[in-house]
Amino acid sequence: MSEILDQVLAANARYAENFGDKGKLALPPARRFAILTCMDARLHPSRFAGLAEGDAHVIRNAGGRASDDAIRSLVISYKLLGTREWFVIHHTDCGMELFTDDIIAGLLEKSLETATIDANGWRDVGQGPGSPVGKYIKWHTISDLAGSVIDDVARIRSHPLVPQSIPIYGYIYDVRNGRLVEVPEATKIGRVATG
Repeated sequence: MSEILDQVLAANARYAENFGDKGKLALPPARRFAILTCMDARLHPSRFAGLAEGDAHVIRNAGGRASDDAIRSLVISYKLLGTREWFVIHHTDCGMELFTDDIIAGLLEKSLETATIDANGWRDVGQGPGSPVGKYIKWHTISDLAGSVIDDVARIRSHPLVPQSIPIYGYIYDVRNGRLVEVPEATKIGRVATG
């Protein structure tokens, strides 16, 4: 076993000892909302949004982007599990701002090993083989942080499977101070259509 695996299993055993009544939580989220956010390890949605188990759906991917799969999860969250409000939350200092689709495709073409970054940019230090398949993937990189929130809220809002009755809020989480900062244009786009 690896040291990480041992640590995870030990932590799970401690958690399970005090699991209590959590096994009786209802399937639908009690607070009826969902968050789409980044997988970055510095983000702890349960803390920055005040969540306990069973409160809300949290959908995470690289960049917190409104990919087809993220929208699939949001639609299921609403249609089958009753969420009524959605948040799109990107964050400062996001790794998705550090490369482009072409950069990652080029790195993957050289090798599948972990790359490094320095003052000169990304550098592949692995020994091949790589794969050219990375150039066919849309990586959803970020060149404008607020713009990415606006784009994602707009993409969700305009999706034919998303009801106009769901408000969608756009925010940026600041990793330096833990605050959520609204992106007003995104929230305006995500507003519920009135009358």
